[in-house]
Amino acid sequence: MRISVTVNGTKREFEAPVNIGGALKVEGYEGMLVAVAVNGHFVPKAQHGVSRLKDGDEVEIVSPMQGG
Repeated sequence: MRISVTVNGTKREFEAPVNIGGALKVEGYEGMLVAVAVNGHFVPKAQHGVSRLKDGDEVEIVSPMQGG
């Protein structure tokens, strides 16, 4: 079964079940320092492997920026 999830404003499809860590891998963020919010709620990195995504979820992935 496939689910539709919006990632950074773009509709994506994933094979269910998929957790946040799996979605990050598919999207090319594996091993990167990122913050993730699902449906407007921050998800700690420790929960990425156990927090499953559901059809219709909205995921925001942000990486820190450096500036001066």
